[in-house]
Amino acid sequence: MTTVLLILHLLVTMALIGVVLIQRSEGGGLGIGSSQGMGAFMSGRGTANLLTRTTAVLATAFMLLSLALAMLNKGAVSGANHDILAAPPPVATTPAPAAPPAAPAPASQP
Repeated sequence: MTTVLLILHLLVTMALIGVVLIQRSEGGGLGIGSSQGMGAFMSGRGTANLLTRTTAVLATAFMLLSLALAMLNKGAVSGANHDILAAPPPVATTPAPAAPPAAPAPASQP
């Protein structure tokens, strides 16, 4: 299950990067979404709306897949099997050793 979600996440990520790069920005970007549109298929405004909606859908899918993968791997930490969100176990305290009794002072000889 995790492998399928990871592959799907990778595909959504690559598609999201591609769609963002295609969009025309103020700096020009890759400029593919220019005023010509997608050839004679759509107008410039229609292309911008399509790319904006596609970006929103892919971003939503990216976030949902990220959350799903995080929930599936919640307790899978390499080398340990613990959840970082769980409360830490109580710390066992050991009592300090008792101080040895003081030795009486040696008696002085007359």
